[in-house]
Amino acid sequence: MRHEKAAMLLDLARLLAGSAEGMTLDEMAAAMHVNRRTVERMRVAVEQLFPQIEEIADGRGKRLRISGGLDGFIQAPTVDEMAELHTAINTLRARGDTTRAGLLESLQAKIRAALRPALRSRMAPDLNALVMAEGHAMQAGPRPLADPAALDTIRTALKAGCGLTFRYGNGANHVRTVSPWGLLYGRSYYLVGPCTGKAGPALWRLDRMNDITMTDMADPPPTDWNIADFASRSFGVYQDEPQDIVLRFNPDATHDAARFLFHPTQTHEERPDGSLVVRFHAGGLRELAYHLFTWGRTVEVLAPPALRRELHALLTEALQHHAMAAPEHDGG
Repeated sequence: MRHEKAAMLLDLARLLAGSAEGMTLDEMAAAMHVNRRTVERMRVAVEQLFPQIEEIADGRGKRLRISGGLDGFIQAPTVDEMAELHTAINTLRARGDTTRAGLLESLQAKIRAALRPALRSRMAPDLNALVMAEGHAMQAGPRPLADPAALDTIRTALKAGCGLTFRYGNGANHVRTVSPWGLLYGRSYYLVGPCTGKAGPALWRLDRMNDITMTDMADPPPTDWNIADFASRSFGVYQDEPQDIVLRFNPDATHDAARFLFHPTQTHEERPDGSLVVRFHAGGLRELAYHLFTWGRTVEVLAPPALRRELHALLTEALQHHAMAAPEHDGG
């Protein structure tokens, strides 16, 4: 039944796209062999999915049409899509990710310029309502810093298969030559690729790279290598040997832990006592320990022992640093 309704909506869209003068509701009802009430619901559904329907006043009522043919009708963005793009731009800017936000703003301007004036006017009230109603929850963390020109050079090298040379680190004079294999986005930007003479890729933070230039052809990554698998090896960014991670969250934290994405490979196991066991395979024990610190006493590390030691050392160091000094008593 749902397929039939979808087919009817597409048939109505084709009719409206093929009509130069537009169609009234009565004409649409007659063409679709439905009553006026049904065609009213169909019109609303089509407008929600494809808002570029135009209304034409002919003196007696309104006629509807889709100008530009069915291809343009299908490809035009919806209000929700444009609002989501606006939210993505604001989210990146709130994080200090101005380079990528600028690229999306350029895309947004191109999309708007390609829309017909009538469609832009029709979308404006709903788009403005969504934009005003949606916000970004600010989260603490470092702001990613990347020179737009440097990022453009790296992307050009990735597309062309060229290498990169740069000075790395504050005040460093040693020039590195790297075969770029990918980019990782997080709280900082990282170039992923091996340095000359090395087989495995390393991470190079973009805000520590200076005087970036392209070189001749670079060594491509192995055919079975991809950036997604590389990133999934670690809980965070820093790479070390992946291990089997097993965490137990007490019943008070089960609801929150079940909604939390720790790692793409994670699995959940609900225990009879109401606790939740989360398992995944990843490296980056130091970063994971930093994160588990925020869960307090609601989490227990079941494996590996190295992660328990890492978290214990972190807690001990924090306790010693923040320990209250004994109050001084007046000798008199």
